[in-house]
Amino acid sequence: MSFHANNIATGPVWRVPAGAKPAADRPLAATSLLPVLMVLHQETSTPGRVGNALRELGYPLDIRRPRFGDALPETLEGRAGAVIFGGPMSANDGDEFVRREIDWVAVPLAEQRPFLGICLGAQMLARQLGARVAPHAQGREEIGYYPIRPTAAGTKLCPDWPDHVYHWHREGFELPHGAELLAEGGDFPVQAFRAVNCFGLQFHPDVTYAMMHRWTTRGAARLELPGAHPRHQHFADRAQYDVAERAWLKRFLDGWLSLVPASMMSQAAE
Repeated sequence: MSFHANNIATGPVWRVPAGAKPAADRPLAATSLLPVLMVLHQETSTPGRVGNALRELGYPLDIRRPRFGDALPETLEGRAGAVIFGGPMSANDGDEFVRREIDWVAVPLAEQRPFLGICLGAQMLARQLGARVAPHAQGREEIGYYPIRPTAAGTKLCPDWPDHVYHWHREGFELPHGAELLAEGGDFPVQAFRAVNCFGLQFHPDVTYAMMHRWTTRGAARLELPGAHPRHQHFADRAQYDVAERAWLKRFLDGWLSLVPASMMSQAAE
């Protein structure tokens, strides 16, 4: 299953009306917000800071692990959006669950529902849209904090991007045809992109302090690879850059979940 459309980057810019309160400040009943689908790839994985931020906004979490047999819904009706997180596998792997997740990304694309892919999830979105996912040509990796630069489109969409963000990956992706580049980087030029209401982030705004401890301990061998930063630098850089990344994530998520399909906007205008 594959989704194709002309001008797939087209979509509304989210803006909070003057005087409106953020979602977390609105008096809502406990059941008034739809759940957000969370797709994880390891038994011990958590939604991290993304999950924490969504809970603070009042959204229930619907956590699925297709790798271990959980089914994915045939539609996102009844859900506010979906997030596919990272993992140690590649979007190029032949595992059945990897192929199934890439195919499933056609659902939010076709329904124009809010979707967020983080690292592996972004690579799955890129693959679904026909873009190539591959390692760096010189074998470099991004493991630690690295600079990114928002494009004019990225700044218009969501201002105040962090200038350094946390990464843990060896593969990157091309910009899918028709998608909109939101942020770029050095060794891996495409850092964030948009296709209608679906977004891909190569970096990891979801990583908590505890997750960073686990990753840098269990993945210590990867810290010796070309381009990777030593363990102590991860924590030193976190002290410097994390406040801005955390603040940006909260703004991004609140705006991202306010997006609605163009068909629903048309119906509301009738």
